[in-house]
Amino acid sequence: MPGQQPGRADHDHEHGRSHHHGHGHHAAGLSGRSALALALCLTLAYAAVEFAAGWWFGSLALMSDAGHMVSDAAALGLAWFAAWVGQRPAGARHSFGLARAEVIAAFVNGLGLLLLVLLIAVEAVRRLLQPAPVQGAGVMAVAFVGLVVNLVVAYVLSRSERSLNMRAALLHVFGDLVGSFAALLAGAVIFVTGWQPIDPILSLVIAALIVGSTFHLLRDALHVLMEGVPRSLRLEDVGIALARIPAVREVHDLHIWHISSGQVALSAHVKLDTLEHWPRILEEARRVLEERFGIHHVTLQPELAADAGPRHAVIQVFRRR
Repeated sequence: MPGQQPGRADHDHEHGRSHHHGHGHHAAGLSGRSALALALCLTLAYAAVEFAAGWWFGSLALMSDAGHMVSDAAALGLAWFAAWVGQRPAGARHSFGLARAEVIAAFVNGLGLLLLVLLIAVEAVRRLLQPAPVQGAGVMAVAFVGLVVNLVVAYVLSRSERSLNMRAALLHVFGDLVGSFAALLAGAVIFVTGWQPIDPILSLVIAALIVGSTFHLLRDALHVLMEGVPRSLRLEDVGIALARIPAVREVHDLHIWHISSGQVALSAHVKLDTLEHWPRILEEARRVLEERFGIHHVTLQPELAADAGPRHAVIQVFRRR
């Protein structure tokens, strides 16, 4: 704006806009925490039943699925706690708030899943080498109830907010869902044919299915923690779009990162010939970033072309094409 000194940063949030945005996020978080609390209660209750039944009927598939459900209960508890912490307001020590706690919880849950898979695989191999009798009819009955419980939990979680934290919780439940189906199938095969190795074999199948999804979750959570550019965006596209705004000579020091899995932030330096039209340029930049890229938390620093300081050679510069 006229008389503004170069180097001063401008933010795109008007008071009313950011106030409204914050309340929307809070409402979604309450819904997510309620869903996680209900899922936690259902999962813990049935895990105890399934483990006892697996021990009684001698089924590794049931016991491994029960163990997975216990880990899910811990994961759901962690996810609930992270969702609660993530709603705490920003302060002097955490200026962005604690929203990233949900991403950390997702990462920890992913590591827990990998450990569980390792334990299941080791026990399955041991069972293949030293077969143990399994009562097929009992396994089928318990696994069927588990399948219903997991379907209910998955439905509850799928109806709540979407975030890496919730995705991690759903992944745990999906693993349980597959585990219950595998245990049901194993019980049916044993009941009909008497072929005992199907139980540890299907346990290994469960482990393999969980590993693939878990690695994807860990990759995405680590990408957020390392402040990588969101996978849905390309740095070049955003930089060129800003550089095409009339009166902008170039854009540099452009950074785009996740504050949390659902919040994207951007900062950049914008080189201009004059600051006379900066309010209009800022408003146009805000509109482009919101409408085209879904970026709402924006910090732009104007620089006069003649006064712009030196830049590191490695920082990419975007100019109008």
